[in-house]
Amino acid sequence: MKVGDEKVLVKPPVERIQLVKYAGASGDFNRIHVEEEYARAAGYKSVFAHGMLVMGFLGQLVSDWVGPARVAKINCRFKAITWPGDVITCHGRVAAVSEQSAEITLSAINQEGTTVAEGSAILRV
Repeated sequence: MKVGDEKVLVKPPVERIQLVKYAGASGDFNRIHVEEEYARAAGYKSVFAHGMLVMGFLGQLVSDWVGPARVAKINCRFKAITWPGDVITCHGRVAAVSEQSAEITLSAINQEGTTVAEGSAILRV
C-alpha cells in the first residue's frame, strides 16, 4: 500500500426495501426513512437513506480492500441526502502511510456527481 493507491466500489441503486432492512438491522426505525407520507409531511420529496447506511458503504469499501481486521477507525461527515434509486460510488485513496498505519480519504458520490458523504479511515499496517 502506497500513497495514491485508490479503490472504487459502485453500489447498486438504493432500494426502499434496503431502507426497511437497514432500519431493522440498525434499530433506527425513524419513520422518515420508511414511510412516504411521513417523509413528505416533514418536507422531503420522499423517504431517504439513513446516513449510517451510506457510511456502511464506505466501510464496505475499506473492509473489502484491506480486510476488516486492519480497520482501526472510520469517520464520516454526511453532505447530502441519498434517495431511493441513487447509485452511490465510493472512493478511497491512500493519503499517508507510516510504519504502523495508513490513512485513507473516503468519499461517496451519487450518479449526479454530488458528494453525499466524505471521511477517512485509519488502517493498521
